[in-house]
Amino acid sequence: MCPHGGQRFQCVQPGWWYHELEWKHYLIADMKTWMIWGLGLVVGATGGYLYWYYVGCTSGSCAITSSPVNSTIYGSVMGVVLANSFRANKKKEGDNQ
Repeated sequence: MCPHGGQRFQCVQPGWWYHELEWKHYLIADMKTWMIWGLGLVVGATGGYLYWYYVGCTSGSCAITSSPVNSTIYGSVMGVVLANSFRANKKKEGDNQ
């Protein structure tokens, strides 16, 4: 019997398939986030290495650009931070914060 007193076929509860679709929705959303972060990481690392190669500090007094490893790591971190800044904040209509 349905809680609202209607016919039995009108009161179908979502089954296992509904939860599986919901899980896939979150998985796809997480994959998109990881792909954006991965793209930012690769682009940033490439940019950091190219910056060291063309502009880098040859005297060794610069902490970031004196080594290709430091410059690549710094570029990859900045790439992820920049890629994360493009992510849209999804707020519900009822949120006032």
